[in-house]
Amino acid sequence: MSSTATDTLAAEPLYRVLLIEDDQGDALLVEELLDDTGLRFELATRTTLAEARARLASHPVDCILLDLHLPDVSGTEAIAAVRDLAPHTAVIVLTGLSESQAGAEAMAAGAQDYLVKGRVDADLLHRTIRYAVYRSQTERTTADAQKARLRAEENARLERGLLPQPLLDTSTITVTSRYLPSTELALLGGDFLDVVEDDDGLLHAVVGDVSGHGPDAAAAGVCMRIAWRSLVLGGHRGPDLLHLMERILIAERGAQPLFATCTLLSLDQKTNRATLYLAGHHEPLLTTPAGTRELAAAHGMALGIAPELGSWPATAVPLPATGALTLYTDGLTEGHNGSSTERLGVEGLLALIRDLPPTDPAAHVDRLIKETQALNTGRHTDDLAVLRLDWNHE
Repeated sequence: MSSTATDTLAAEPLYRVLLIEDDQGDALLVEELLDDTGLRFELATRTTLAEARARLASHPVDCILLDLHLPDVSGTEAIAAVRDLAPHTAVIVLTGLSESQAGAEAMAAGAQDYLVKGRVDADLLHRTIRYAVYRSQTERTTADAQKARLRAEENARLERGLLPQPLLDTSTITVTSRYLPSTELALLGGDFLDVVEDDDGLLHAVVGDVSGHGPDAAAAGVCMRIAWRSLVLGGHRGPDLLHLMERILIAERGAQPLFATCTLLSLDQKTNRATLYLAGHHEPLLTTPAGTRELAAAHGMALGIAPELGSWPATAVPLPATGALTLYTDGLTEGHNGSSTERLGVEGLLALIRDLPPTDPAAHVDRLIKETQALNTGRHTDDLAVLRLDWNHE
């Protein structure tokens, strides 16, 4: 054999074929036809569905040649059973000469194609196997793409719930918010944020994180965000607000062991003072003309861990005439710090901020997120939410 012929043969895909046939004569005929097709193949033969089930459990196959009259199953029930066992595998049904409608019924039941025993030659078998495997692979690719599209649409709906439009009327504060899931294809987590202005001109903000990832955490995060906005606009503040948010979380989480951390902030633009409540969450960062530092604030219990022990002290913070507050979730600080095995942490975050060039708030937040992700290099994945509030009241 020439090297060109050898290379061509090596380039042919290997077809792993499972023949489910209880007639030894028919099985031998199929094997001989396969030898004449020129296909590269591995053939395994089983005589019952039960034997085929054991084979499929331990050996993946590309194509199943299925006789419709087996000792333990027959007809379209055989096709349904095989499709349940190997939903992404091509199925070709072998019918008898007298079964004129069997082929059409088989394809309607989920088979990729059918062959009539006694009317099959090597060329027909070659084309049928290649086409059936190709069609099965195409169907799987299409189904995977559909699942990815539906997941992306669902994530987009959840993300809109987690990252809403600020509800501001007369505020002169610049709001910059970012929400990023842990990976591009991952389900959203439960980080949430929001900003509203009440009728008295006070600006209220929240950043929080529901434990876990996936649809349960994301749904709880959306619920907490909507509950916070509704309760704030209804006049609830401080410990009363946190107590009601905790009751809602407990009611909505069901049997899931979810809890939530959050930072509540109320900012009085007239007096340049802010009030903080921390429920198991870390302190915000305060940026002034002199630099950026972490605020010192009193801590309270995370929501949903021990409802009977819920206590959330207030921290009053005087603010400079010009400055910014940054509230964030731990996805910003829990990544790795470059080649080191240590986490970035708040100190590492502050060091990054000191090295960033002066720029507008949105560009600053984007650059900060980019730098933390570059240091982490994908080793730790977590959702992150960042909310920055800038003002100039001079």
